[in-house]
Amino acid sequence: MSVFDLSSRTVLVTGATSGIGYETARQLAERGATVLVHGRTAEAAQAAADRLAAAAGINAAQLCAFSADFTRLEEVETMARRVLAEHPRLDVLVNNAATAAPERHTLTPDGNEISLQVNFLAHYLLTCLLEPALTSDPGGRVVNVSSSLHRTASIQWNDPQRARRYSRLAAYAQSQLALTVFAADPRVTAVSVHPGVCETDLLSLYGIEGGTAAQGAAHVVRLCDPAIDVINGAYYDRDKRVDPAPAATGDRTVRRLSKLADHLVGQHA
Repeated sequence: MSVFDLSSRTVLVTGATSGIGYETARQLAERGATVLVHGRTAEAAQAAADRLAAAAGINAAQLCAFSADFTRLEEVETMARRVLAEHPRLDVLVNNAATAAPERHTLTPDGNEISLQVNFLAHYLLTCLLEPALTSDPGGRVVNVSSSLHRTASIQWNDPQRARRYSRLAAYAQSQLALTVFAADPRVTAVSVHPGVCETDLLSLYGIEGGTAAQGAAHVVRLCDPAIDVINGAYYDRDKRVDPAPAATGDRTVRRLSKLADHLVGQHA
């Protein structure tokens, strides 16, 4: 994969303290980008930024630590306000943070099933709040780190919290399908990418061996390059553009999901 210069770009990477998010932040910074490193806590975000700065050739001035616990939408809102104040022009938002759904049905303090909130609703809210920064200049884009497991999913419109019938795999897959559908929202240019099955904390969901986080991150970083033309709503399996699941397409589905997400984050939007 060719190395490209991103020295004029500012990119926010959620879930950048480990796995694909950390490797994405590293590869972006190595190419000269200013990287906003998100972690669940201020300490975790700063520690990740410090580790990146210690890596060869990365200038600490390129790295800015941001924190928000995605199980608390109020913290997402607070972080978004800080990003807008400090970086009114944002070239790319990488929606990467994710959690494997737990074995038992678990709700966040906001009342949402935890994987639905962390993997989708928090990113939905963050993207909507950062729209002014992402659209301040032409070319701003969102890269959603999704999963091939979205193909096994359905959105339970009448029970999105899966209170009646819970399975951790179905809950996780639903969150990835929602994130993939959200890429087609017309408000901000966005794409989704399955970075391949990688050796991360989510590997147990796939039940097979994975590649390295760095290999997965390379597919994410490629889509951050302004030289790569993207079409809103496109879905990539690693570096190949392919059709997403039929359940992820259709204007009605996009509108229905936005309506549902607006309702579930409404007290914070």
